[in-house]
Amino acid sequence: MNTLAHDGTAMLGRQLQRARNNPGLLVLTQTMPITMLLFFGYVFGSALAMPGAEYRSFLVPGLLVATAAGGVMTGMFQAAQDTHRGVTDRLRTLPVSRTAVPLGQAAADLVVTAAGTVPFLLVGLAMGWRIEGSAAGAAGAVALLLLFRFACVWVGIFLGLLSRSEEAAGQLGGATFVLPLLSNAYIPAEGLPGWLRAVAEWNPISAVTTAVRDLFGNAPVPEGAAWPVAHPVAGSLAWCALLVAVFAPAAVRRYAHGIR
Repeated sequence: MNTLAHDGTAMLGRQLQRARNNPGLLVLTQTMPITMLLFFGYVFGSALAMPGAEYRSFLVPGLLVATAAGGVMTGMFQAAQDTHRGVTDRLRTLPVSRTAVPLGQAAADLVVTAAGTVPFLLVGLAMGWRIEGSAAGAAGAVALLLLFRFACVWVGIFLGLLSRSEEAAGQLGGATFVLPLLSNAYIPAEGLPGWLRAVAEWNPISAVTTAVRDLFGNAPVPEGAAWPVAHPVAGSLAWCALLVAVFAPAAVRRYAHGIR
């Protein structure tokens, strides 16, 4: 355990230094959610039945969760980059815990995401979004967002280690942009056709989005929804536990055995 903690801290520092040495990419990933908030909030919001301020209150939690789901893309790209540039092979030759390397990447991503959430929320407040619930509920919403991001990064790390090239990882990572579109992150799922609503409500993003909206006090839990959305906090925790339980051990095993 002490070895894992020591090695994990070292790998966390490596990943944070990596982000520091690539400020352009860091700025892009931190400002993109804010750009999307401004675009969706003022352009799409004017075309929906919800009034502008009401839609922006609805949108902020959805974009927070969509950003958290972007951990699949960032985890995939970073793992693929290390793998196909020989970094993973060099680390594998060192006396470093096999769990510590992917764990350090996931932990560093969590730190960067937490820091990036602050300016996003400030812009949301400037646009009229407010926390309508309790302080404890708001803290729970942020914790749930970070937990979901952590789970998504493990999915990305596994897929990145599985990829055959950086280009393939980039293309597959870009395709994950579709996932929030098949959820209730941007629009209410109640107005979707029956089969598409079912797909959207069983999307993990929908459960987490509904939970975050409810904890922030921005929107009530919809009636007649599928179980993960009808019980959003429990559904979100179940999805996060499932993703971590499946993909974290798989990523560690894949890292330990290398590319085959």
